[in-house]
Amino acid sequence: MEEKQSLAQATALLTAVGFLSQGMSFFYRVALSRLVGAETLGLYHLIMPVYAIIQSVIMSGLAVALSSQSAGYASTGNQKAASQLLETALHGLILLWLPAAVTVCLFSKFLSAQVLGDIRTRPGLVLLLPVLLLTGVENLHKHHFYGIGETRLPARVELAEQFIRTAAILGLLFLFLPMPQSWAVAMIVLGMLVSEVFSSLTLVLFRRKREGSRTAQPGTGESPSVIRNKLFSVAIPVSGAALLNNLIVSANSILIPQKLVRFGLSETEAMEQFGVVFGMTLPLLMLPFAFVSALCLALLPRLTSCCALGQSTKRNAQAEGSIRAISLLLLPMLALLVPLGGDVGAFIFRDARVGRYLLPLAVSVACSAYESVLSTILNGIGKQSASAAVNVFCGGIQLLFTCFGVERWGFPACLVGMVLSSFLGVALRLLIAWKVIALRLNGFSCFFAPSLSAVLAGVWVNLVYQVMERQALPHLLTLGACGGLGVLLYLAALFAQSALIHPLSFCSSSSHSSTHRKRMT
Repeated sequence: MEEKQSLAQATALLTAVGFLSQGMSFFYRVALSRLVGAETLGLYHLIMPVYAIIQSVIMSGLAVALSSQSAGYASTGNQKAASQLLETALHGLILLWLPAAVTVCLFSKFLSAQVLGDIRTRPGLVLLLPVLLLTGVENLHKHHFYGIGETRLPARVELAEQFIRTAAILGLLFLFLPMPQSWAVAMIVLGMLVSEVFSSLTLVLFRRKREGSRTAQPGTGESPSVIRNKLFSVAIPVSGAALLNNLIVSANSILIPQKLVRFGLSETEAMEQFGVVFGMTLPLLMLPFAFVSALCLALLPRLTSCCALGQSTKRNAQAEGSIRAISLLLLPMLALLVPLGGDVGAFIFRDARVGRYLLPLAVSVACSAYESVLSTILNGIGKQSASAAVNVFCGGIQLLFTCFGVERWGFPACLVGMVLSSFLGVALRLLIAWKVIALRLNGFSCFFAPSLSAVLAGVWVNLVYQVMERQALPHLLTLGACGGLGVLLYLAALFAQSALIHPLSFCSSSSHSSTHRKRMT
């Protein structure tokens, strides 16, 4: 019972922090879009693939390994070994960052002009390097704390960091605009750097104060060779696969504007369409993703602990309950955003193009949520390489649609690739989990009932919204009434299917599933 409450409380805390953080992030994106426009947003998103590639090399594998291995040591009371893991990971981070930073500095002109396709990205690209190092220090400390069961301080630091980032970016732009677009992108990155200095320094100081001297920590510790083997045996395959996946994703992001130009759009139109979709529409749809991220952070160390202690029943129950929670909470939010998100986005961003492609993007986001949780499950049971291989395979499918479809059919070809690759990612990960740990999900409560209820609520909200719009009622009243109606319809549909359960019942998944099967028979 204690672990169930711990998992639910950790998820609830991280979810609350995530929603607050995403709310602030969304606010700053809105203000950003109004200050700098869609084209500058597109330029900013052009440099993000480089950020993702370097991040995958220097920290993605280390973070996964640190969280899971720290949880294993914490479950056996060896806190000293968990601290050794963090120190080794930090040394590895610096050794990996240095050659990447030197390479980007030496070839920044070539990377910006030839690879990214726009020389205006060069100042922001160079400023990303210290951001990456400090982000790595911050993330490794956070994953260490999550692994040992400490969530409160990282949560508080994340909220403060997001507030500082928002204030720094908007403050710099407000002070120095108007300026060339290249320097506007650099100002955004500089604001990121200010927030990373705060968060990384705070976490380092807190960790040193909390742990004190190593001799006073509980546990026997491990030899340096054992620590390195445990850390890098997980980090190397995860980082390698993440690098391949991010190369594919980055190539996809870089190619989309270029292919849109070949489709017939001007360079400005192509960059604006890219900026609207990835800088406005997707952030709107990703707002509910705060719960998914929180769930994954809380779930990974607990699955690792279950594996270390041989608790296979509890492990599978938590895995099934997590997937059910995603369906119950995320699907209705996306279903309401599809009919209402266009007008909401147009009002917030002052751009009517935000409403385009909402339905396929929402389907892709829903599949991505399932992918995230299933990837966490596979990482927790030691199948990081299999999960990473699925990432690479599905990313390749997306890239094929971009390379050969966008030039001929425009942006819809990219959307088809996003939905198809995400759906395949879910199916393949489910198959791996079924084969490795015999994870058998109750399809009715995990997928069918929440999906049907969400679709029903979305369809009715769309109809009612159209009727109320024709009556020229106040816009906010219409949106509020339709949102409330959608929630009631969703809950009523779940109740009618006997599927209205607590979304955070992670540890009661098996009992609920068997009870439901008996009721159905």
